[in-house]
Amino acid sequence: MTDHAELWHVEVVDRIAVLSYDNPPMNYLGGAGLHEFGRALDEARHAHPAALIITSAVPDQFITHFSVEDILAGQQKIQERGPLGNQRAQLMLERLSDLPQPVIAALRGDTMGFGYELALACDFRVAQRGDFRIGLPEVRMGIIPGAGGSQRLARLVGTARALDLIMRARVLTPDEALALGLVNEVADDALKAALSLARELAALPPVAVAMAKTAVYGGRDIDMHAALRVERDASYRAKLAPEATKAMSEYVGLPLDARRAWIDRREPESDVLPDGDEQ
Repeated sequence: MTDHAELWHVEVVDRIAVLSYDNPPMNYLGGAGLHEFGRALDEARHAHPAALIITSAVPDQFITHFSVEDILAGQQKIQERGPLGNQRAQLMLERLSDLPQPVIAALRGDTMGFGYELALACDFRVAQRGDFRIGLPEVRMGIIPGAGGSQRLARLVGTARALDLIMRARVLTPDEALALGLVNEVADDALKAALSLARELAALPPVAVAMAKTAVYGGRDIDMHAALRVERDASYRAKLAPEATKAMSEYVGLPLDARRAWIDRREPESDVLPDGDEQ
C-alpha cells in the first residue's frame, strides 16, 4: 500500500481544488488515510478555492470502504477507547461539510461504507457509469455506519428509504443509486463531469453560493450534532457484539477480488407474491 504521507494528493486548477485518494489495490481508507485527509483539507483550504472535488487518483476506483482490517485491529481495545474512533471520523466529515465552498464527490468506482459516508458529506455526488457499487453495507459485517452515514442518508432520501438501504445492507449500481436519489448524476467520466460542475459553480457569486449552502443546511440540520451522538453510541455498541468480529473476520479472510461479491449478496427473487398467490 502507498506510504501514508502520499495517500492524498491536492491539485488546484482554475480555482478548483481536487483532492485525490491513492491507496491501491483496493483504495481502502484506514486511520492513516483519515489523518492525512485532514492535512489535505487544510492544504486545499489555504489555496482559497472556489470549489472542491473529492475523488481517487486511480481510474475506476473511489474509496471502496474503510479498512475492515483496521476496524478488527481496534476491536481488542473497543471497550477501553469507547466511541472515540467514530467521533474522529464524524468530526473530520463535519469539517468537510462545513466548508463554505461547494464540494463535489467524483465517485470513480466502488463507493461503500466510509467511502459513501464521505460522499454524503459532500454537496454533490457524481457517479461513474460501470459495474460499481454504492451504499452502506456495514450491517452485513455486524456494525453500522458510524461517520454520519445513518443521519445524512436519512436526511437525503428519507427515513423509510434509509432504513431499507442500511438495515438490509443494500449496495446499488450507479444507475440504481441515481434512481433512488443517492447520487445526483451518472457520467461516463465522473471526474470530468465533476470538473464541469465545479467550473459552473465557481463562476457564480461566491458569497451567494456560500450563503445558499448555509441556509439549506442550517435549517435542515439544527439537531445534527445530537443525531451524531446517537449514531456514535449505536456504532460503538454494535462493535462490542461478538457477531461483529465474526462477520468482519469472515470478510477479511477472503481474497481481495472476492470481497465485493460477499457484500453484494442479493436474495433471489421470490416466486410467491405477498398474498400467497404464485406468480
